[in-house]
Amino acid sequence: MTPRRKKHLTNWGLNALTYAVLIVMLSPILWLIASSLQTRGQLASGDYDLLHPTVSAFKQMWESVDFGKYLTNSLIICTAAALLATAFAASAGYALARLPFRGQKAFGVGVVGTQLVPGSMFLLPVFLGFIWLKQNTPIHLFDTHIGMILIYTAFFTPVAIWFMRYFFLAIPPELEEAAMVDGCTRFGAFWRIVLPSAAPGLVATFVYAFLLAWDELLFVTALTANRAETIPVGIHNFIGNYSEEYAQLMAAGVVSTIPVMLAFFATQRWLVQGLTAGAVKG
Repeated sequence: MTPRRKKHLTNWGLNALTYAVLIVMLSPILWLIASSLQTRGQLASGDYDLLHPTVSAFKQMWESVDFGKYLTNSLIICTAAALLATAFAASAGYALARLPFRGQKAFGVGVVGTQLVPGSMFLLPVFLGFIWLKQNTPIHLFDTHIGMILIYTAFFTPVAIWFMRYFFLAIPPELEEAAMVDGCTRFGAFWRIVLPSAAPGLVATFVYAFLLAWDELLFVTALTANRAETIPVGIHNFIGNYSEEYAQLMAAGVVSTIPVMLAFFATQRWLVQGLTAGAVKG
């Protein structure tokens, strides 16, 4: 076998492997979409008719459950929490990357250490704290948008801080030094030079926090009752004690995926730049 033919076969094999992996990764999404376009009876019997799809499950989904409320709550809570987590992470990540201070290493270890504790360990203390505030103070966080935004911001800020630290480390400090020589203060250099340079990292951190909040189910189930429930709770409502509305469940899954896909494709360019920039230095 000639070297040219061997190279051709190698490239062909790698391409075939890539397409095979892609099909495996996309198969759950394709199965979700195909199932959402079938009736309840077709899903129960397994008699799929892909040539004659129907949107009846989507119509029934909006009629049987107030899905618009869950979608609106998710957009408000997840967007606000991701914005706050990114803003806090930008400040703390810059301090970790650029400003030496006493206890800096311990602070960094503490930030990472918070991710080693399962979130379920915080559920009961947070729940009791919300109940205590409701019974003893005018501050009501249980079943409110503000309460869930604060919880998600607190949970996702540590990992966001570590992300932003890597992004700031990838920016040459000479840029800030040049700005300060030209008359900028430290904050002015951070605001005018560093933050614009870290824009891809800010977008990547925001999208990551948004996706984490979008899928969270444990805390929103325990800390909400009606007004602040999000999409995971709405989807779970299609599963009953004695019956499951699989077609509506699949339709709800498709609808809940659309905002996430739109956010990903709208920020794809900055997301890739941010992730690659964060991999440069450690």
